[in-house]
Amino acid sequence: MVSRKMIENFIWKYISIFIVILSLNMTLLFAQKRSALTLWYDRPADERVWEQALPLGNGRLGSMVYGIPSCERMQLNEETIWAGGPYRNDNKKGEAALKTIQHYIFDGKSAEADRLANETFFTETHGMPYQTAGNILLRFPGHEQYQDYYRELDIERAVALSRYTVDGVAFTREVFTSFADDVIVMKIKSSKKGKLNCTLTYENESKHTIHKNGDKLILAGRGSDHEGIKGQVVYQIHTGVKHTDGQLVVKDQSIDIKGASSICLYISIASNFQNYKQLGADPHKVAAERLRKAMDKDYQLALRQHIASYGKQFNRFQLHFGSLSSEHQEPIAKRIANFARTQDPALVTLLAQFGRYLLICSSQAGGQPANLQGIWNRSMQPAWDSKYTININTEMNYWPAEVTNLSGTLQPLFSMIKELSESGEETAKTLYHARGWVAHHNTDIWRVTSPIDFAAAGMWPSGGLWLSQHLWEHYLFTGDKVFLRQYYPVMRGACDFLLSVLVEHRGYPTKQWLVLSPSISPEQGPLAAGVTMDNQLCYDMLTRTALAAEALGVDAMYRDTLLATARRIPPMHIGRYNQLQEWLEDVDDPHNQHRHVSHLYGLFPGSQISPFRTPELFEAARNSLIYRGDFATGWSIGWKINLWARLLDGNHAYEIIKKMLTVSDENHPEGRTYPNLFTAHPPFQIDGNFGLTAAIAEMLIQSYDGAVHLLPAIPDQWKEGWVKGIKARGGFEIEMQWQKGKIKEVMVFSSLGGNLRLRTASPLKGPELQLAKGDQTNALLAPVITPASIHSADSHLKGIELPSYYEYDVRTLPGKYYTFKVY
Repeated sequence: MVSRKMIENFIWKYISIFIVILSLNMTLLFAQKRSALTLWYDRPADERVWEQALPLGNGRLGSMVYGIPSCERMQLNEETIWAGGPYRNDNKKGEAALKTIQHYIFDGKSAEADRLANETFFTETHGMPYQTAGNILLRFPGHEQYQDYYRELDIERAVALSRYTVDGVAFTREVFTSFADDVIVMKIKSSKKGKLNCTLTYENESKHTIHKNGDKLILAGRGSDHEGIKGQVVYQIHTGVKHTDGQLVVKDQSIDIKGASSICLYISIASNFQNYKQLGADPHKVAAERLRKAMDKDYQLALRQHIASYGKQFNRFQLHFGSLSSEHQEPIAKRIANFARTQDPALVTLLAQFGRYLLICSSQAGGQPANLQGIWNRSMQPAWDSKYTININTEMNYWPAEVTNLSGTLQPLFSMIKELSESGEETAKTLYHARGWVAHHNTDIWRVTSPIDFAAAGMWPSGGLWLSQHLWEHYLFTGDKVFLRQYYPVMRGACDFLLSVLVEHRGYPTKQWLVLSPSISPEQGPLAAGVTMDNQLCYDMLTRTALAAEALGVDAMYRDTLLATARRIPPMHIGRYNQLQEWLEDVDDPHNQHRHVSHLYGLFPGSQISPFRTPELFEAARNSLIYRGDFATGWSIGWKINLWARLLDGNHAYEIIKKMLTVSDENHPEGRTYPNLFTAHPPFQIDGNFGLTAAIAEMLIQSYDGAVHLLPAIPDQWKEGWVKGIKARGGFEIEMQWQKGKIKEVMVFSSLGGNLRLRTASPLKGPELQLAKGDQTNALLAPVITPASIHSADSHLKGIELPSYYEYDVRTLPGKYYTFKVY
């Protein structure tokens, strides 16, 4: 006779078999339906390798999710958790020493200038580090042995997922950092009732306490003391769990879940930070209220609202370079490793969109700008403090923002520039006895503006000048005069500083050139005067502020002063090696392969060097870039791809993309892309990701040189493709398709109206097209007037050959679409 127990065992045996078969079929089905914009893996992250974890963020909160079955690890960040508190780092000895330092420089006594600058311009405080909020650990007993493992990050939805089976039971974890509710949410479910058991704990390196508050577990932490500045940031992490069945027990140090079928985990983080000058917010109140509101909402509704909020930004730009038939069948790490062989075009698309994903997730209105690691940091003392390095890295973070239709992500950067203009006024007075404002090569959440580190790296007074270019560029892309009027005082303040501190260069008395001194070519000492990048930035700052005054109809006499001063800035020089000189003196070493290519700012992101207007400077810049070499740190590779795009050499740009798409891990330290698609300096710096995204856009469209140039640097590998939502200066949004490397069709939306000049290698047809004649009449697209360069008597340029282009003018109206096709 068959017992009831035998029948139940028989039934459960076949149910378990069915679940396993269903899980395998679902895995296959999921692989078939997987988005092309998905990072997927067939194994969890190694808990020792942070760069294998998957990044989530909503601008304020960040999380790195490991997907480990037996012990899930979620590393946490909140954008205002930094060491120290409000402070200043101005050395009051600076003003008295300034003229002596300048004399040393003009007399060629660089060692003396360096010594005195270190003694009088620097302090013992060199910036505060951005710090981790620690980890949440979820331990699942019995999950050490698992099968059918899968995890992914879907960047179209900003959702991470992991799935596996244990003893015939399928477990799924779905995680997102909510753009709608401002909390981190994880849903965990099992395919069999009552099989979900886990324990949640905190892990944190800061001074902290943990306690329960009703059914919530709270960690209270503090930012650390650093370089004599007391840690004043206090924060709280509130964690709550919703469960459908089973038992939930909140203890003093943990949350235990037993016998559940599914749970929803909610994490809320808040600090006492209010602004760079003031602390005093109530982290307990803020974190608790956010958590309450989030937990009151249905999970599926919360997920839909998160995806919709994120998608409003991400979906503005779409890109397709083609695909390989087997591309989705390989995990992302293998696709990177195989890229040199496969040339997988979909991987390039994914990497371009991943940069946009990271920017959306690390920079949102009302918050802090993306720092050296965006918003993701596992350490209390990260590399370079994960601060804002404003001699290239912070600026590079935002290169893709305008062109890839993410203008809104710039708001935190604009706010920081405004705050630096306030803080920098005191620095300008204290160190330089100057009007206006100044920022040097680095800052942090407390907006310090004096130099840090040491003279050969930090004695660079042009950080504010470079940041301010983003204000003008935003106006060129949007035509927003309300914005321009709001930030014009910041631009004017940067110019006021220049008018106060520019000095006549003693080495060229007949030229009456005005230069910045002391300064450096970024991170390449010694101290110098009239560094090429400084000259380019000064010229841009003065002339663009004059254009802003003209656009706003203000400050006519001041505008004349700016333009008169700009005429006294040294022009660019071409040296004896046919190179664009990095310094005013012809001392470049053609074997120097330093990561910084600062003198090429005028080519990109600046617009002073053009193949059409300044062909000799264009050739000299190309020579300089060849001397520097192609391989470099991750962010430098990103810059070089942009530069080769501006040099109209898509194939060379693509060769450098191939150098970026190489695996970086313990066995391949020379690689430049980690398994989670973060780019490697090494270590991780996020600017490489952003630089690459910007470069890919720059290969497709350029609008800096008097026209909207379509496919200016398309490589042979991208023979066919399309892009939608790419932006150009002048308020134009473009959709285009190409075949065999040539434009097939282009549609332009004009948000502002005005003249659109199109430049293309293929002839176009359309009723509104006219052959271009005369100067560009659209001020937002007008080219820069670049002063004539000075050449060494030993230079022998060969000249450049450019392809033939067609140029058309279209008189556009605001809010209208225009479509053109090839003949």
